This record gives sequence, structure tokens and C-alpha cells, in this order.
Amino acid sequence: MSTAFIILLVLAFFIFMSSFFTVKQQTSIIIERFGKFLSVRNSGLQLKIPIVDRIAGRVNLKIQQLDVIIETKTRDNVFIKMKVSVQFKVIQEKVYEAFYKLEYPHDQITSYVFDVVRAEVPKLKLDDVFERKDDIAVAVKRELNEAMSTYGYDIINTLVTDIDPDIQVKNAMNRINAADREKTAAEFEAESSRIRIVAKAKAEAESKRLQGQGIADQRREIARGLVESVEVLNNVGINSQEASALIVVTQHYDTLQAIGADANSNLILLPNSPQAGSDMLNNMVASFSASNQVGEMMKKHSKKIEKPKPIQPQSGYEDDIQPDVQQ
Repeated sequence: MSTAFIILLVLAFFIFMSSFFTVKQQTSIIIERFGKFLSVRNSGLQLKIPIVDRIAGRVNLKIQQLDVIIETKTRDNVFIKMKVSVQFKVIQEKVYEAFYKLEYPHDQITSYVFDVVRAEVPKLKLDDVFERKDDIAVAVKRELNEAMSTYGYDIINTLVTDIDPDIQVKNAMNRINAADREKTAAEFEAESSRIRIVAKAKAEAESKRLQGQGIADQRREIARGLVESVEVLNNVGINSQEASALIVVTQHYDTLQAIGADANSNLILLPNSPQAGSDMLNNMVASFSASNQVGEMMKKHSKKIEKPKPIQPQSGYEDDIQPDVQQ
């Protein structure tokens, strides 16, 4: 076997092997024959004629994402940077259009995104841009679908992922937000203080009302007890004056006993001798007697007061007013 034959055999083997190729999943391959489109091959083991057919290109069928950063201005003349993420894929049935009709699909998509965003955002104020970013994304998707479906591209979704105003604008917005929150906090604190003051006033009023009621009940019970004590003493032959004096002396010594029971008391009563109790009793009896005498004198004096006499008319006045009958 000659060397030339061996070389030819090896070349034939490599040529034969080159006629087989594999295509990955979610990928399509464009086959051309002498520079002309022949077919689209999908995933799996494929066969082509060596030297005559060639692989012109590969088309990715997976979902891809393109991030587009756009600088534009709002209706209130605030410049912002927006980041729009476009998710798209090549339609498997339109691989030919996607490969041959568009040279740079990413640049084409970017141009449409710029066009739509710069047409929609200048109609809105800055606050509205944040609130209606979904509407902007829907408008971009609608425009891209109409334009790119002709070229075999399907727009899956468009997302406005970032809205970045100028740093000074952001600082101003933060200050406005902080001031508004401080105002709200001050209003709540004022309302809370008002509620506490009203509640405290109501509690104090209720406390004083109950204290007054308690003092009134206490005095009422003390008076009732004094009346009962006087009636008991009257039943054993002690008159009202002596009974009252006895009760007062008893309360005096009860008070002294209560004061003396407190070890930390610094109160000093002057005078505080046994004679002081008898002097107080004598003074009370004398005052009661004097008051009774004054009362008796006032009763006698009121009885001696005479009733006023009726006023008699003057005689001259009567003569003047009588009519002249004879005339």
C-alpha cells in the first residue's frame, strides 16, 4: 500500500466525518450551499455534504435579556436615568427572518426603547414616572412587538428596573419626605398630649368627686353617731350639754392616743396637761349656757314687739274731699 493511497484514505475519512455535526438544545443552525440558504437544522445529529454545504451561523433560541439605560427629562424638567430590561427570544418558526433580516438585533431593540421612553416620559412629572413605570413598560413592549415580530423576534416582557434622578433632586425629595413625616409625627404627638391631658383632668375630677362624696358620707355618719350617742346618754339622765361635752372630751383623748401611737410623730400639743381637758369641758359648758340664755332673751324680746297701728287720715283732708251736696 503506497503512501499516497494512505493519505487519500485519511483525507477521505476526515471528509466523511466532517459531514456529521450536532446541534445543541435551544439552538438552530443555518446551512448554506454555495452561499445560498439551504435549510435550518435543529437540535440533534445532523448531516451535510462536505465542501458543498457549510454552517452559516447559529441562532440562540433561549430567552435573552438586554438592559438599556436611557437619559431623558420629565415634564417638570427633571433629568433622570432609566434602566429598561427587555426580555426577548427568536421565534423558532422564524429563524430565517431573525438571521437574514437583522444584522444587529440588539441595536435595533435599543433604538426602539429609546424612541418609546423619550416619547412617554416627557409627558409625566417626576412623581408620576415612579407611579406609572408599569405603563411605560407596557408601551415599550407594545411598540417592540409590533416592530420586531416582522424580524422573527418575540418580546417576552419589558421591565423598568431603575429610575435614577439627579442626586440633588433625590436629596430634595428626601428632605420633603422627612419634613412631611416630622409634621405627621408632631400632629400625632400633639393629639397624644391632648388625650393625656383630658384623661388626667377627667381622672382628677372623678377623684375629687369621690373624695367629696366620701367626706360627706363620713361627716354624715359622724353626725348620726353623735345623735345616737346623745340619745343614749339622755336615756341615763345626762342632758344634751353634758353629753356633748363628754363626747368632745372623749374625742380629744382619742386624738391624743392616735397621735401618740405614731413613733415618728413630732407634733406637740400645748397645753397638754390633765387640767387642759377639764378647762376645755368647763369652757364648752359655759358657752352652751350662754348660748341658751341669749336664745331665751331673743324669744322674750320678739314677743314684746307690738304690731304697727293703722294710720288715721287727717280731718282737714277729709273735709276737702267731701262733695258739695247743697250746691
